[in-house]
Amino acid sequence: MALDHVETLECTVCGATYDPDQIIYTCPEHDGVAGILEVVYDYDVIHDRFDAPLDGDIRSQWKYQAFLPVDTEATPVALNEGGTDLLDTPRLGAELGVDINVKNDGRNPTGCFKDRATSVAVTKARHAGQDVVTCASTGNAAASLAGYAARAGLDCRIFVPESAPEGKLVQPRVYGADVLAVAGSYDEAYDLSMDVTDSYGWYNRNAAINPFQIEGKRTVGHELAEQTQDSIPDWVVFSMGDGCTIAGCWKGLREFAELGYVDDTPKMLGVQPEGASAIHDAFHGHDEVDDVADTLADAVAVGRPRNTLKACRALAESGGTALTVTDDDILAAETLLGRAEGIYAEPAGAAPIAGIRRAREQGIISRDESVVAVVTGIGLKDTAGAERAVGDVIRIEPTLDDVTNQYGTAKKERRGRS
Repeated sequence: MALDHVETLECTVCGATYDPDQIIYTCPEHDGVAGILEVVYDYDVIHDRFDAPLDGDIRSQWKYQAFLPVDTEATPVALNEGGTDLLDTPRLGAELGVDINVKNDGRNPTGCFKDRATSVAVTKARHAGQDVVTCASTGNAAASLAGYAARAGLDCRIFVPESAPEGKLVQPRVYGADVLAVAGSYDEAYDLSMDVTDSYGWYNRNAAINPFQIEGKRTVGHELAEQTQDSIPDWVVFSMGDGCTIAGCWKGLREFAELGYVDDTPKMLGVQPEGASAIHDAFHGHDEVDDVADTLADAVAVGRPRNTLKACRALAESGGTALTVTDDDILAAETLLGRAEGIYAEPAGAAPIAGIRRAREQGIISRDESVVAVVTGIGLKDTAGAERAVGDVIRIEPTLDDVTNQYGTAKKERRGRS
């Protein structure tokens, strides 16, 4: 085994350490999933191995393989994940009153950010000789895991809440996964997936507890650090569900700054729907937390986030903050992103845009600051949500008169030769 760049797995609660070569999800010294584990690295080894130039040429996240917690002898299970463009979005910026760029991770192989984590998880599962992979999901992780399991030749069994969008459940079935719709919430589907993992020994991809999932997600931080090295943004904005995505990005950004690859780090802004605000509430010290999620942004509809500690730590260490937005705000942001820049995001992917608008209104982000918003999923994941935000199709007869009634008399243009 060649995993010498990983020193240990450390409990975020009690500091107990565990062998990174074993399959372990949480610290057994704690009830439930309170003992989330952190991957601790030997950065001297990583620095010696990482010789890729920071030239902005990012073909995939595996450019940063030296940072990933996989055996150097393992063959990556990859579908060209990561390496997403950072887009200049001036029309969106004019609408929001801020200098903004968008990193569109909806362009990942299965249409969502989660492919970054799944590639690492399935690589580790296959290298460890596992035959079956599983997770709980509201749809995106299900499709992601199913796609990569198919790529690796592994069986895949997914647990989803019965309320998951039907459109999201077709994709994993096309990839050949068994999709088990649980008569209950996401949290109940999650708990069942954990029970099954304990009973059957299937490899569990659940990003909330699998310590290696955040490590794949942190490549977005590496990419952003490289892509913005000449002009570090003031803010990076994510929607938050379980909390591991924003925590992973911050870890990647912080690593590149601490290693001296870039000069500074941005502040992190975490955005949650009002109906699923547990991390926001914890960060701001609210005592009472509603553990029942109620939001149309199903990808972040998490009532009991398992990575609250890591997410809050990322917000605090970066000097950032968290805020909430309404579902109506999210729908408005989805259509704004589409009509202003031609980017089609699912509701959770559009939530950062709603959050930036709210942050501008509250004075959290000022006009002279720069912002990067990360879109985490393509809108084709949830067309039903988008239908609520747009008008009906305009129906006409197949006649020019009906077009004229709609748009007025046509103006003919003469074209001459110069």
